[in-house]
Amino acid sequence: MQWAGLVPAGTAVLDLATGSGRNALYFAERGHPVTAVDIDLSRLPEAPNVERLQADLENGSPWPLGGRRFGGVTVTKYLHRPLMPDLLATIAPGGVLLYETFMDGNQRFGRPSRPEHLLKDGELLEMVRGSFSVVAYEARLVSEPTMAMVQRIAARRP
Repeated sequence: MQWAGLVPAGTAVLDLATGSGRNALYFAERGHPVTAVDIDLSRLPEAPNVERLQADLENGSPWPLGGRRFGGVTVTKYLHRPLMPDLLATIAPGGVLLYETFMDGNQRFGRPSRPEHLLKDGELLEMVRGSFSVVAYEARLVSEPTMAMVQRIAARRP
C-alpha cells in the first residue's frame, strides 16, 4: 500500500494470485478497475470494479490474460518463475509493478522453504533490469505478521 500511489489514477490493475483479495479490494476502492486472478476465488468477496478470473497459473495452460495491459500489477506471497515474462509484458508504459514475496533465508522461519518458492538474492532487481525504473527495493527480515525473509520492489515501466 505504501507504493500504491505510483499506479496511474484510474488505470486497470492486475492482482495476481489474489487470495482473499486484500490488494484487489484496496485498488478497487481507489477507483481502479481490477482483474483478480487466482486458482481459487472462494475467499474473494464480490465487489464493484473487480473482475474475477479463475485460472491455474501453474498447470502449463496459456497465459490467461492474452495481450491485456495494466497500469499496475501487484503480486504478494507468490512466485512461479515461468510466469514472469508474461507478467512483466502486461505492464503498460508508465505502469507499475508492486511485487513482494519470500526469499532465500526464509527456511529458518518455516514455509515456504523450497528453493522454487524463494527468490534468490537480488532476483527481483534482475527481473526488471533494463525494462523498468526501480523506485524502491528491499530485501530484509520482517517480523509482522510473522518472521520472514522477503524481497519487495516497486518499479515503473518507462
